[in-house]
Amino acid sequence: MNMKSLSKTQKLVFSAMVMAIYVVVLYCTQSFSFGAYQIRVATSLYALSYLCPFLVFPLGLANLLGNLICGGLGLLDFLGGFLVGVLTSYAHVLIRKRNLPIWLIILTITFIPGLIVPIWLSYLIHLPYIALATNLCIGQLVCGVVGVILIKALKPIFYLKTKEA
Repeated sequence: MNMKSLSKTQKLVFSAMVMAIYVVVLYCTQSFSFGAYQIRVATSLYALSYLCPFLVFPLGLANLLGNLICGGLGLLDFLGGFLVGVLTSYAHVLIRKRNLPIWLIILTITFIPGLIVPIWLSYLIHLPYIALATNLCIGQLVCGVVGVILIKALKPIFYLKTKEA
């Protein structure tokens, strides 16, 4: 699948499918996505922006929708989730553009959500920032590893036509 040759409509449909997958994965894993360690497997999908830069905004929107559907903590959580989704996804675009090692995706998925989300969570649920950040980073580390595995598995499929041409 050559992502560069997709039309605007195809990119829109692909984005909608990725958003739907994000929300479904979050919904199916919500028992541990919102727990003490928040192993939010859906955030591993942020890594897809490494292969498809046009997914930066849709992945942020998917986080917002996921928080909305799965009972987030209000407007601050919805908008914060959107911002974190966009920032994390955009970091993967930069990793690819600058030809940096792909394992850096583990760090971005671990530390961008893990250090930013506790800023408003500590305010909303009245727990210390450092405790929340530690727990979120531990949970997000798993998601970062899954994100890199996902990219390594999908990279040959996404670039198949490019290699043949």
